[in-house]
Amino acid sequence: MAKKDLDWANIGFGYRTTEFRYVANYKDGQWQDGFLTEDANVTVNECAGILQYCQEVFEGLKAYTTKDGHIVTFRPDLNATRMMDSALRLEMPPFPAERFLEAIDEVVKANADWVPPYGSGATLYIRPYMFASSPVIGVKPAQEYQFRVFVTPVGPYFKGGAKPLTLCVSDFDRAAPNGTGHVKAGLNYAMSLHANVTAHANGYDENVFLDPATRTYVEETGGANFIFIDKEGNLVTPKSESILPSITRRSLLYVAEHYLGMKVTERPVRLDELENFAECGLCGTAAVISPVGKIVDHGKDICFPSGMDAMGPVTQKLYDTLTGIQMGTIEAPEGWIRKIM
Repeated sequence: MAKKDLDWANIGFGYRTTEFRYVANYKDGQWQDGFLTEDANVTVNECAGILQYCQEVFEGLKAYTTKDGHIVTFRPDLNATRMMDSALRLEMPPFPAERFLEAIDEVVKANADWVPPYGSGATLYIRPYMFASSPVIGVKPAQEYQFRVFVTPVGPYFKGGAKPLTLCVSDFDRAAPNGTGHVKAGLNYAMSLHANVTAHANGYDENVFLDPATRTYVEETGGANFIFIDKEGNLVTPKSESILPSITRRSLLYVAEHYLGMKVTERPVRLDELENFAECGLCGTAAVISPVGKIVDHGKDICFPSGMDAMGPVTQKLYDTLTGIQMGTIEAPEGWIRKIM
């Protein structure tokens, strides 16, 4: 299998059109057979539910070339389940989990020469998504939907290494109590865009969103969950019903406990206790872990002892272990790796 002739180490983290994508339509109360297409464009009616009332959910995962040359995905069954949960919350027909996994396999196989080689630092990003495709003018769920999957090769999220970020405590709320903060839907990310642009304009890398009810507890950023390492080397992560259930975070908690022997606690984390932690990181599919060096709370600097030069030592161990599992250099827990080729 010949790979595309690309400078894999320098392709950057962005969209690049590949040959094939998967499409399946929901009509007359059932999901129809899916198919591969070379057409990268989506055509919908001007009154489609996605355009009028934002009925859309999506996922994000990656395919990797392992050290022994296989192409694999990492815990895609959890993406399938989370997408079903998201769909139900938005009154959309869930795409069956087994068909989800088969669609991922099919698209990755069809674009196998776009999967970056082992050791390049690049991966194949996979984007499954589903949206309301039929016209709807009254405020109600649409009757027809489309499920699609496309892939694009991406370089390391941080070119030249992951430098610690500087965050600011946001004056905006990411999600409402009993709202859709736990759902992976485009509407949640749209709500964070203004806050992100504002943070960047003020010289910060990202926001810290607090719980909207009391503005006392740390929740997440616009697109990643928090992990903290206390001064005894234990892992603490915020607990809230409006936090997106990150698959990367869930995996890191398991790695911390079962591979590194750490004590793991999931609990509400107060803003005023952040200065007691030794390390801080943001976790998600794109970068796995992004280290945080400083959080600014309206002029007050909260500096983590791990500093602004590199990942903290415990965070680095977590990163190295999880990426080792993904790349096949460390044995994975049963069921975590799905072999495609």
